[in-house]
Amino acid sequence: MRLDKYLKISRLVKRRTVANELCDHGHVQINHKVAKASTEIKIADVITLKIGAKVLEARVLIVPTKAVSIQEAETLFEWLNTP
Repeated sequence: MRLDKYLKISRLVKRRTVANELCDHGHVQINHKVAKASTEIKIADVITLKIGAKVLEARVLIVPTKAVSIQEAETLFEWLNTP
């Protein structure tokens, strides 16, 4: 699954266009390397988001094949730092 789509489905970011903008400006990293929106996500990848002054880190636990409910979205990743 593409990074921008995963960010939206997991609800780490509210909209896919916002996810694309974050990636375009270099504010998203996968395994501590700057990532493009089209980068494929795999289980155990560490996603780092830089949003303003906040730096959020999450580990991918599940890569869904379709959209999921809000309750399921919380199970797709685990926080590595407190949001």
